[in-house]
Amino acid sequence: MNGSNVEIDWEAARRANLQNWDDRVPLHEAAYGLDAFDEPTHMSDVVSDDLPVLSRFVGGGTLAGLDLCHLQCHIGTDTISLARAGATVTGVDFSGPALRAAAALADRAGVSATWVQADVLDARDAVAGDFDVVYTSIGTICWLADLDRWAEQIVALLRPGGTFFIRDGHPALLALDEEAPDLTTRYPYFGDGRAQRWDDESTYAGDGKVAHPRTYEWPHPLSEILGSLMRAGLRLLHFDERRTLPWQFSPRMVEVPRGYAWPETERDLIPCTFTVIARKD
Repeated sequence: MNGSNVEIDWEAARRANLQNWDDRVPLHEAAYGLDAFDEPTHMSDVVSDDLPVLSRFVGGGTLAGLDLCHLQCHIGTDTISLARAGATVTGVDFSGPALRAAAALADRAGVSATWVQADVLDARDAVAGDFDVVYTSIGTICWLADLDRWAEQIVALLRPGGTFFIRDGHPALLALDEEAPDLTTRYPYFGDGRAQRWDDESTYAGDGKVAHPRTYEWPHPLSEILGSLMRAGLRLLHFDERRTLPWQFSPRMVEVPRGYAWPETERDLIPCTFTVIARKD
């Protein structure tokens, strides 16, 4: 059953997830509209949405001249967009094929970037230097079992005074039954250490199918997300919740400018994303 809670070793779950994400690379290269990056000013929709919020919390209101580490960067569309906003960027991902695709896109786009293959939970040991900004956005922390370790990597990567940014799917949204005719809770909001097992040949972009459909995810309530960052020593600067999402979580969601939302009669009932900005003092 999809979404069933299972006991599984982290390394076994990671291997399954890596196979799945490796499979996604050619599908996403075809589906992401990479030709748009031939235009020198083009940025991804994700970064175009995130940048006005993030810029309010960095010196001078711009990424220009800042060193930025993008965790779980996948094929680099957002990393390249952040470079086009002026940052010196390092992209980190556990998928070798994804990073090769990212490097090829950066070369094609004429963007300088450093790419590091590593698990995000081991990022500090793998990445050279430290950073003014650590960034991660959309569909990231559900793949991680240990948010305390994740937050420790972020703090270790940041310089004093550095800024951390995350926007991701709201845990209240992720607890909903995506196939129900109304807003019905189906999956746990609070995690108990077990993983949710999924078997899905599709991805969130394009029509292709993956060869390795089984993946494992972990639910994380807002209290755990915020708590892990504060326990690691970060100071919360900004928190918000929004009504739209960059992917179609449910077939009932309707397309809106730059994403998807619930039908208007339900739009104020449930958040779709959250954003957190925090600082290392």
